[in-house]
Amino acid sequence: MPAEESSNIHCRLDELLADRGMTLTELSKRVGVSLVNLSVLKNDRAKAIRFSTLTAICEVLDCNVGDLLTTAHPRP
Repeated sequence: MPAEESSNIHCRLDELLADRGMTLTELSKRVGVSLVNLSVLKNDRAKAIRFSTLTAICEVLDCNVGDLLTTAHPRP
């Protein structure tokens, strides 16, 4: 797949934040990741994410990676 094509990975950050009554700004402060980088992730524009960032987000949101990242269109 060419690099400019989007992946089928969907980030459920909006839903998880809403469920927890937390803002992206608060998550940014608690995780130590810039608001801009979290926004890129939230809007499904991220091309990569560090495991340490995933771990920190999941710890703060008390969720699993599979709760945060899903496949938007499962492959047959």
